[in-house]
Order: sequence, then C-alpha cells, then structure tokens
Amino acid sequence: MILDFEPGDRVINPLNKDWGMGQVQSIIDGKVTVNFENVGKKVININNVNLEKINNG
Repeated sequence: MILDFEPGDRVINPLNKDWGMGQVQSIIDGKVTVNFENVGKKVININNVNLEKINNG
C-alpha cells in the first residue's frame, strides 16, 4: 500500500468529523499519528480508516 501522506499534511477523519482538522505527525508501518484540533493525538491504522487530505490552498 502506498500512502499519500507525509508529516505536516492536514487531514480529516471522515468517520469522526467532530475531531476537527488534524496534522500528520508521523507514519510508521501503516499507522499514521495525527494531532487533531478537538481530540489531540490519535494513531490511525490506515488499513481501517481512509483519512482525507486537505489541500492547503
């Protein structure tokens, strides 16, 4: 699986939109650590959740 994320990218979790916008912190072995504005840091298994990237601009 090719991940289209890198640290610093802005994302949302479409299954939990109330978490707010998040910023990717790290990506290790299919797990993406994201710091969300409303719930703090979450580790997302990218095989189970499809994060949506937000284009800056």
